[in-house]
Amino acid sequence: MIHLAQAGQISLLKNIFGEVFIALAVKREVVDEGIRRAYPDARLVEEALAEGYIVVHRTNSRISKRASKLAKQERISQSDSETLILAKTLARPLLTDEKILSMLAKMYGIEVWNTWTVLLEALRRKLIDEQGIHKAISELGERRHKLSPRDAKEILDAVERIAASKKV
Repeated sequence: MIHLAQAGQISLLKNIFGEVFIALAVKREVVDEGIRRAYPDARLVEEALAEGYIVVHRTNSRISKRASKLAKQERISQSDSETLILAKTLARPLLTDEKILSMLAKMYGIEVWNTWTVLLEALRRKLIDEQGIHKAISELGERRHKLSPRDAKEILDAVERIAASKKV
């Protein structure tokens, strides 16, 4: 969410998934703490919450205890643990750019999407154009996302394949 907001593309979540559920701990971390620190992307996520396509899913005490146990067992944060459990419980893809969380999700049989997966899917669905992907790579890859030149090339190769398939 943060990276898509930084790239000005958070609304793609609505267009691709309809609704995106986040744990209350994630809302606190991304929105509340982000606003406190004056991060502009936090305001964009807050707007998406207000529009209703990002939805805070509150966990009950049983799930919170389960999340705490998982967090200790896997040595991850409570918010990451709640996110894993939420994705598994709701049978929804997990959106993350964190490698450890992504690997754990795959271990638990959860479909994983990252910022680039969302952007490439948006390109495939004609929700964004090639220039939008290039802009996102420039905005995120160089300054925020620590995208390696090799990874950037892979993404751009995928963009070319998708663009070529649309022309056929």
